Amino acid sequence: MSNISRRKFIITSSLAAATSIIAHGCSSNNSQSATTDSAASSTAQLANNSTVSNAAKVETTKAKLGFIALTDAAPLIIAKEKGFFAKYGMTDVEVSKQKSWPVTRDNLKIGSSGGGIDGAHILTPMPYLMTINDKVPMYILARLNVNGQAISVAEKFKDLKVGLQSKSLKDAVNKAKADKKSIKVAITFPGGTHDLWIRYWLAAGGINPDQDVVLEAVPPPQMVANMKVGTVDTFCVGEPWNAQLVSQKLGYTALVTGELWNDHPEKAFAMRKDWVDKNPNAAQALLMAIMEAQQWCEKPENKEEMCKICADRKYFNVAVADILERSKGNIDYGDGRKEENFAYRMKFWADNASYPYKSHDTWFLTEEIRWGYLPKDTKIKEMVDQVNREDLWKQAAKALGVSAAEIPTSSSRGVETFFDGVKFDPEKPEEYLKSLQLKKV
Repeated sequence: MSNISRRKFIITSSLAAATSIIAHGCSSNNSQSATTDSAASSTAQLANNSTVSNAAKVETTKAKLGFIALTDAAPLIIAKEKGFFAKYGMTDVEVSKQKSWPVTRDNLKIGSSGGGIDGAHILTPMPYLMTINDKVPMYILARLNVNGQAISVAEKFKDLKVGLQSKSLKDAVNKAKADKKSIKVAITFPGGTHDLWIRYWLAAGGINPDQDVVLEAVPPPQMVANMKVGTVDTFCVGEPWNAQLVSQKLGYTALVTGELWNDHPEKAFAMRKDWVDKNPNAAQALLMAIMEAQQWCEKPENKEEMCKICADRKYFNVAVADILERSKGNIDYGDGRKEENFAYRMKFWADNASYPYKSHDTWFLTEEIRWGYLPKDTKIKEMVDQVNREDLWKQAAKALGVSAAEIPTSSSRGVETFFDGVKFDPEKPEEYLKSLQLKKV
């Protein structure tokens, strides 16, 4: 959408909404619309809340969405602050800060009817873990971003020059074990993306994450404080916490995760299955608003405003400077290395960042099996087909007037290659799993 004028975008959105969303509303909501006259009247009234011509009649204007204070939550925050939710008729959306990923999970489990939330900015594997382990069926509706995370190391390890290769950390790990101590590694959620990134990185350097170090779950906003008091030695988290660590001279960035796997999938926008099934038009409206926010966040001219909005006390409560430069792709690693306009910057829309490729979810489930978070006999394809709703993403994209060239025609991005040369063929996840030396299975 970056090559289309704002005016043209609005016109295209309106026309597409008139044809695509209404058609969806008629086909998927007939049973609900054929209720009492008063209910039909109420629904028609709700449709008037949309500023898009002839938008679908949403079943409800209300939704409660959760987020963690991380830069990749920006699409939800911007959709709220810039009026995109209201634009599509969702005038009563609450974007609620969550204290941690376990809190996000627990609030999704009880839903808004029980005082929790309906959907969230979430670590991509979590909807699968919730669906399989917690028996709370979830849908992934979009990917919120690719890249944008980092692995940071305490200042005391600066002489080791830890970088893309974790081998340089191995001596410190061995020494700590010999002294009957341990290197403590902080992750944000067991089985979450940050856990998988740092496990992959450690294992590639010959460090067994389950035997050679101690893994601890720490909420993202508490990472820097834990590094400051010495309770963790290295961590993997999203921004702005790596940048804040560097600005406070408490440690340095060993690598940004895009160096591990270029344009890797990261956060997702997920909702409870029952909410989406009950409110298909409202879910479509939420998805369209978030996708438009992703397009807005992607534009260089909007980065500063995006960061100012997100830095506010009610969202991240950090200095704008902690977010801005890395959002632009300018990385100060804190050890003398600096990159500008880095190819591994966080992307919200460019290069199909928003599209929830099923092949990527296949990798996540394979890694969950690798490290024992899911049983070996997990039916990967069946679960991905159940949770990943790329069909709803495509439907929303067409309604937004996204060009055909920007809508992937395949569920797979193909064979992926990691920094250590290992390849993942989504058609053969078992072969990938067998090829890995360090694993639990």
